Amino acid sequence: MKTAVFLDRDGTIIQEKAFLRDPAQVTVLPGALAALRRLREAGFSLFLVTNQSGVGRGYFTLEDVDRVNARLTDEFDRSSVHIEKIYIAPEAPDQPSRARKPSPQFLFDARDEFGLDLAGSYMIGDKLIDLECGWNAGVKKSILVRTGYGAEVERAAAGRLAHAVIVDDLTGAAAWILNQS
Repeated sequence: MKTAVFLDRDGTIIQEKAFLRDPAQVTVLPGALAALRRLREAGFSLFLVTNQSGVGRGYFTLEDVDRVNARLTDEFDRSSVHIEKIYIAPEAPDQPSRARKPSPQFLFDARDEFGLDLAGSYMIGDKLIDLECGWNAGVKKSILVRTGYGAEVERAAAGRLAHAVIVDDLTGAAAWILNQS
């Protein structure tokens, strides 16, 4: 079975911007594309798993999310990074949702669609809900990056991070994963 790396989008791959809706504001974090390329070259399938509550809150539309993701996909293509699929949960936190993180549903969906071994896979993000999503799915390890909200999460939720790996950024996460292989 194949293994995968599941990634949060905002604050993990691109700069965190509150309720990003404009593709022109997409800024890829330094080293992120090279880190993703290294993971892909090592044989990992890559997936984005993103909560986009701005849709459910009425701040922007799903089409806006698609335009931002298209801009990001262009960046991936220019750097020879292939993302298998982007999973989007558009609901606000107070709305019913099948797959909004920390729900592991999108990881289960990817497992079933792509034949993945979740126990050999990883989840990377900058929020506790990202890590919980991975833990809830039974991934090998959930990794907190200090980019985006990560440094704040590390300080505020230190007692809940005993089972997480904590690194500075996506470059550090990729290096840690590749050192395990």
